[in-house]
Amino acid sequence: MRLAGALGLLVVGSLTAACASRGAIPEPFPTPREKARIPAAAATAVGTTGTPLPADGYAIVGTALDLRGSPYRDGGSDPSGFDCSGFVEYVFGRHGIAVPRTVTDLYRTGRDVLPNDLQAGDLVFFTTTAPGPTHVGMSIGGDEFVHAPSSAGLVRVEHLSARYWAARFIGARRLL
Repeated sequence: MRLAGALGLLVVGSLTAACASRGAIPEPFPTPREKARIPAAAATAVGTTGTPLPADGYAIVGTALDLRGSPYRDGGSDPSGFDCSGFVEYVFGRHGIAVPRTVTDLYRTGRDVLPNDLQAGDLVFFTTTAPGPTHVGMSIGGDEFVHAPSSAGLVRVEHLSARYWAARFIGARRLL
């Protein structure tokens, strides 16, 4: 009986070691600072099983909404503090999609979207502090978007039709 118990432990131990050596422990998500860029048409996330999963707008928006209440930090790109483009970079990065870090470069990425065709995950751009795109948020559908504004200091949801944002809206882009 002792021999059978020892043999059982040996088999379980070797199976456990084999799983770990094959990378069964999920690796961390890509960091936002990675240089590789994935074209919008090929945007997919990799699940813990290694199977590509679609990175749809609803999944990306879900990640963004989970970060509501995170503080604003100039130059920030993680939950300890975000600026607007750092927020977008972080959220897309959590789904395995590397995007540009600056508002200007984000504005040049993907394809144009008309305001009445906005979908979850589309980026919305505003001119706030200088001519051209200076602020970015993410459409969550309908008239709402989520972003990291500096004025209130927290990631939050707002309405595109609000007087302040409607007057400063300059365009939208679809990356997915």
